[in-house]
Amino acid sequence: MFIKRDFIAKATEMGCFGCFGFSFAKEPKKGVRCGRGFGNKELLLDEEPKEGDDEFYNGDVTDTGNGDDVEFQSPVRRSEEILKYRIQNALICREVPVKETHRLVRSEDENGNKMINEYVREYKIGSGSYGKVVLYRSSIDQKHYAIKAFHKSHLSKLRVAPSETAMTDVLREVLIMKILNHPNIVNLVEVIDDPTTDHFYMVLEYVEGKWVFEGAGPPGGLGEHTTRKYLRDIVSGLMYLHAHNVVHGDIKPDNLLVTASGSVKIGDFSVSQVFEDDNDELRRSPGTPVFTAPECCLGLTYHGKAADTWAVGVTLYCMILGKYPFLGDTLQDTNDKIVNNPLYLPDGINPLLKDLIEGLLCKDPEQRMILEAVSEHEWVIGEEGPIPQYPCWCKRNRSKEDFSNGSRTDLLT
Repeated sequence: MFIKRDFIAKATEMGCFGCFGFSFAKEPKKGVRCGRGFGNKELLLDEEPKEGDDEFYNGDVTDTGNGDDVEFQSPVRRSEEILKYRIQNALICREVPVKETHRLVRSEDENGNKMINEYVREYKIGSGSYGKVVLYRSSIDQKHYAIKAFHKSHLSKLRVAPSETAMTDVLREVLIMKILNHPNIVNLVEVIDDPTTDHFYMVLEYVEGKWVFEGAGPPGGLGEHTTRKYLRDIVSGLMYLHAHNVVHGDIKPDNLLVTASGSVKIGDFSVSQVFEDDNDELRRSPGTPVFTAPECCLGLTYHGKAADTWAVGVTLYCMILGKYPFLGDTLQDTNDKIVNNPLYLPDGINPLLKDLIEGLLCKDPEQRMILEAVSEHEWVIGEEGPIPQYPCWCKRNRSKEDFSNGSRTDLLT
């Protein structure tokens, strides 16, 4: 592996995580060429639970707001209102709604394994921003599920913005996942929230695939064939989200899971936002530092969809070259490089791929390539053809209703 120790140390210090199995220890609009020139955010760092705390994460969370108390179009309240409206009016993409369970029974099976209702604990498989993720097996259907576990009281005390707590983020994540249904998005199966306990669980489909990259192309990279396959799935899922006015806010390899069959699913909607229309203006800087768009580093308002697209570009760069395009010794140094440094691409790179990366990593969001253009890019199409359009359930239903009742205006654009 060509990645040097000091590089890994920098990524680890900043809270940057491994890309698609890379050995990073925890460590334009179409046809427009972008020029060279052109909010600061602390990453929410994980820490291991205290000894004896087998189920819950108790790490500290850094304030991710901008430090003032002035509300700016309060996207959290807007998101909650829009999501509740959509759910109440069946403007969702799910034929089968998320199961809601309000009774929690904690027990053990005959082998002494801990249980949550029907689910038998196997082992911890990861940590999210606010809680750890544990593999469970259902004693009913024998399938495996990834369960995110939280303490409600703990999250309610963690301030992540002037008017938001970590619990606000978790509840919004649940509401967002309740409306989504797409083959390239992780599915939420059940929410367990017993009002008499402090426990809160999200039961998610378990994505068991691992990413293998050694020998698959340039040192540290996945190679063009695998990268193209993964990128097509990422773009398909993100185009679906943006079509439903959902901004993910933290696109990065850690949140892109690969199934055993090799398809990619987008997960972790803990910093996502929903908008009523195409006005996706945000102030709270989301995401992970090395995947943050230049306009987010300036501490000003920015457009969430364009920031998501930049993060796709950083992810593509990681998949091809096995390293980050902009990485400094400190958070501020990284931000400075994201905003000011030119993009470096090695000699000999596929010209079509070079064109795509440059379009995605255009520092000017107005000139940055949009996802529709990415989906039609010659390198992305390859021998596979255009990315298939997913038949959206909620829009099919809406079209039927509009046809029956005449046109109507609602919050789903």
